[in-house]
Amino acid sequence: MNHMKQSLLFIFVTTFMSCTSGGRQSEDGVGRLPDWAFGGFERPENVNPVISPIDNTWFYCPLTEDSVAWESNDTFNPAATIYDEKIVVLYRAEDKSGIGIGRRTSRLGYATSVDGVTFQRRSTPVFYPDNDLQKSLEWPGGCEDPRIAVTVDGLYVMMYTQWNRDIPRLAVATSKDLVHWTKYGPAFAKAYDGKFYNMACKSGSILTELIDGRQVIKKVGGKYFMYWGEEHVFAATSEDLVNWTPIVNIDGSLKRLFSPRDGYFDSQLTECGPPAIYTPKGIVLLYNGKNHSGKGDKRYTPNVYAAGQALFDANDPTHLISRLDEPFFRPMDSFEKSGQYVDGTVFIEGMVYFKGKWYLYYGCADSKVGVAVYDPKNPSLPDPLP
Repeated sequence: MNHMKQSLLFIFVTTFMSCTSGGRQSEDGVGRLPDWAFGGFERPENVNPVISPIDNTWFYCPLTEDSVAWESNDTFNPAATIYDEKIVVLYRAEDKSGIGIGRRTSRLGYATSVDGVTFQRRSTPVFYPDNDLQKSLEWPGGCEDPRIAVTVDGLYVMMYTQWNRDIPRLAVATSKDLVHWTKYGPAFAKAYDGKFYNMACKSGSILTELIDGRQVIKKVGGKYFMYWGEEHVFAATSEDLVNWTPIVNIDGSLKRLFSPRDGYFDSQLTECGPPAIYTPKGIVLLYNGKNHSGKGDKRYTPNVYAAGQALFDANDPTHLISRLDEPFFRPMDSFEKSGQYVDGTVFIEGMVYFKGKWYLYYGCADSKVGVAVYDPKNPSLPDPLP
């Protein structure tokens, strides 16, 4: 299909689907998206994976007091942002210190690109467990799965997972240059007198907005807002981007904004992805859905991760308006279908607006990093049904 026919078909189907809520794809596999959704995203030819493990980059670990091949086993689950007119990707890298998912040490590597698809990488990580106040929360598992957003005045805020192989905690760090960081520890440490300090939590997606071509952090009702969560989608607010207060029900339990659905691609987990985006049609949250092995969508591989989108009310970001019934992005290439995570993932965490296009960075089966591009002026079709 040439680009002209493809674009015309996309315009037709998205116009049709704008009158519906969920954006289901047709039985023949033709992609349809409602007019509020982002996409479709297209994998550039012959560029993926854009970041893969390297055996010969060494880092002196201050905790083991020895050199380690810090990105030799896996490189995956990236954050992305813009700095000095370049795309910067901070990717999770694992050494060979253990066997099995979650049993190695994770550090964050740094890569830059002037075109979004070819990268220059630093030989040492820029964020890692150290002899600091966060050591007991980050060692020996490390620093995992970052998401990054930036304020109007250039303060980068990173939400990441502290993993001490006991409890995963959503934590906060800030930087002005993406290289030198200040760690603040668990995001929910002070909320409700520490009620949620020892709660397993991860995956923070701070609300952003595109202003004059620049994606920056946005306030709603005078406060910063964040979606977060792995099994369900929750929310939190903040006045300083460091200390976050989860939104709770009257009885003090966490308020669920949406949850897994039996029979769908997101039947086991609904895990927040890149920073959410405020748009004229509402707030769009891109998220990762895991397909349940027994209660999931039988067309997709059991336990596979694919990407979905949800729309929230712009004035009430806790109010869910709509949600895609099909993934807009799913594992297609061999290195996405199998790797360290044998059932396959396209795990989305970083998305940036760069030179008029949206660049989506994702982990490939917990092993490598890939990229897909959405051009609003020339959109492609979403991934077809299996």
